[in-house]
Amino acid sequence: MIYCLTGQIVKKALDSVVLSCAGVGYLAQVPQSTAGRLPAVGEIATLYTVLNVTDNDIALYGFETEEQQSCFKLLTAVSGVGPKAGLAVLSVMSPEQVALAASAGDHKAFTRASGVGPKLAQRIALELKDKVGKGLAGGEGFAVGDGPAPAASSAPAQAVAALVALGYNASDAARAVSRVDDTLSVQDMIKIALRGLSKL
Repeated sequence: MIYCLTGQIVKKALDSVVLSCAGVGYLAQVPQSTAGRLPAVGEIATLYTVLNVTDNDIALYGFETEEQQSCFKLLTAVSGVGPKAGLAVLSVMSPEQVALAASAGDHKAFTRASGVGPKLAQRIALELKDKVGKGLAGGEGFAVGDGPAPAASSAPAQAVAALVALGYNASDAARAVSRVDDTLSVQDMIKIALRGLSKL
């Protein structure tokens, strides 16, 4: 398993990057959001990768952060979600948005991704709901296995954790926080989310 690659960017497209590492050029398919944030050709970059081996193909997928890498693994573990759909979701949603949408049962959020229809979106929300709900409630954010991911320090994750500590269940808390502007402070997010929860 290739966990990550650090090297010079040789070529960059909307959905792929070629990194030169120790004289070997690795082609990695990436979400459009990752491609847009990587440095220019000739610069040094690090990609966190997932190697996918099938009967007909060996493909490498690259991500800007370990959080995206973990999110991709969780998405592609959902029945019917292949690497192409996983990349499409991460092209339009951050891992944090995926976690909040899944926790809130907001399957419509996933239909923004190219190639993800209503039925597949419902399956993603349903299968990820418990996994990411527990992670947000525990303040762990997005994680695969035992390691906590960076989202734990994010304002939405902290707001959800605080609401759960106040006695609200993780799904209701995540749904309320997902409707709040995520650029606000944690305190403001909690106040606005509480107003929404009081109307339930």
